[in-house]
Amino acid sequence: MRIILLQLAVALLAGLVFLALGHREAVAAAAGATTVALGTALMSVRLFGDVGGAGQALGRLLTGMLLKWIVIVGGLVVILFQFKLPPLAAITGLAAAYAVYLLAFRFKG
Repeated sequence: MRIILLQLAVALLAGLVFLALGHREAVAAAAGATTVALGTALMSVRLFGDVGGAGQALGRLLTGMLLKWIVIVGGLVVILFQFKLPPLAAITGLAAAYAVYLLAFRFKG
């Protein structure tokens, strides 16, 4: 839950930073970061749903990661091609939120 909240905070921060460049850039950055937070939430629900054996836990991890990446790539496609938002801002927001995910495991506590 902590990682998801940090990713949503990064989404807000990225949106505020890109607001200096314009409204569309701010929306793109916030949407890119929010997509990662949504993917992480979906993976967490899948991974921590039931308690089972090691094989079942590995299966849940793999399906959770697959669902996460489907949400992230699908969200990026929608942001870039359907809404035609600026790609640099969207990818920057996505990278910033994913960096939080990676750094959260390095700096626990």
